[in-house]
Amino acid sequence: MTVSTRPVTHARVLGLAIPIALANLTQPLLAAVDTAMAGHMADTSAIGGVALGGVFFNFVFWGFGFLRMGTTGLVAQAWGARKLEDLRDNLWRAMLLALAIGVAILLLRGPLIGFTIQLLGGTYTVQADAITYTHARIWSAPLVLANFVVLGYLLGVQRVRQALALQLWVNLVNVVAVLLFVRQWQWGIAGIGYATACADLAGFLAGLAVLARLLPRGLPPLRLAHLLHAAPLKRLALINRDIFLRTMLLLGSFGWFAHAGARQGDVILAANALLMNFQTFMAYGLDGLAHAVEALTGEAIGARQRDMLIRAIRISALWSGMLALVFTLVYAIAGNDIVVLLTNQEPIRTAAAQFLPWAVLMPVVSVWGFLMDGVYIGATRTRDLRLCMFVCTACFLLLAVLLQEAWGNHGLWLAMTLFMGLRGVTLGWRLPKLLRAVQPAPVG
Repeated sequence: MTVSTRPVTHARVLGLAIPIALANLTQPLLAAVDTAMAGHMADTSAIGGVALGGVFFNFVFWGFGFLRMGTTGLVAQAWGARKLEDLRDNLWRAMLLALAIGVAILLLRGPLIGFTIQLLGGTYTVQADAITYTHARIWSAPLVLANFVVLGYLLGVQRVRQALALQLWVNLVNVVAVLLFVRQWQWGIAGIGYATACADLAGFLAGLAVLARLLPRGLPPLRLAHLLHAAPLKRLALINRDIFLRTMLLLGSFGWFAHAGARQGDVILAANALLMNFQTFMAYGLDGLAHAVEALTGEAIGARQRDMLIRAIRISALWSGMLALVFTLVYAIAGNDIVVLLTNQEPIRTAAAQFLPWAVLMPVVSVWGFLMDGVYIGATRTRDLRLCMFVCTACFLLLAVLLQEAWGNHGLWLAMTLFMGLRGVTLGWRLPKLLRAVQPAPVG
């Protein structure tokens, strides 16, 4: 495999971002297929069981999303620096970590599943179905985490079409397996979980096949002692720790937003949750550009090309801002129609319409946080990510209490909007320091 540093152009940024965005859009399909299959079972508790199980896996797997992000940053920098041995070693070092965490999840699956499902609540029947589904699906946990690493590697070396192809393959296998296990073999709700686990296995095997073709050749043999060398392991651990803590703070902020909404009644809780779907829709598009800037930032820093880094940020910022503006315009024009599609409950529709302007404003406010996350992940400046998220979370919690007390749910939405904007401001404020740290490579 050859490595070359190409100029950053609009076409190159979009060529990276669009396949990533399409790959992101396939992610909800796994849950959608499982939910649809459960929704056609005779037992009405099945759909609730799959929903609770889905929440469990979202929490567990999102919490370990650092495996994807940390791998992308390290691989992209090795790619830009043309350090092919580091490219390979960063992949397998992260893979060992992913498999170790996955095995730990399997060993702790009993108490982990039992405690979480009980905490989520629901009737006895729904919880029983959730436990059945979760125990069936959890066997693929090491493979899911390994797939995060594969995806991180592909993004780091800018092979986004292969990443998209893998995501499509996983969803195809899931559809076939769930039809076979549930419709043909009548395995019930456990069959839904096993089908998703099989899809994860198929994705892992296909990912290994892709890696076999992409990994550099002619390198010294891979040695376990080298992978376990203290210095790179420590760097990997610190990067992943910082991203994990940053993610937990982010999840905690969204959790407090839901909690504070619930204190205002079921209708406000439902309206807030419905409007947060607008943010989720937007995130799929903006994440494509954020992941593109991760790869380009890592490459520029690895190649020690400050001008390339600045151009990557500028072009990505332009397209991110334009896409955010499109989302804002769509929500402003069709927001009420989207609400009608999402619920037929008139009280929820009325409440959602009252707070819709905040969802309309959110894309143009939060876009800069998405962009800066990509820059700092690609630069592996994860300590800055953690510290800035701590500041943003502390400010949000304080503002949420004060503003909600003064202006009710409007105050809560104002606090969330300021939180999303502050993410971009704090990281942007530290950006000049990051740029100054990129020292040009010596000539000759």
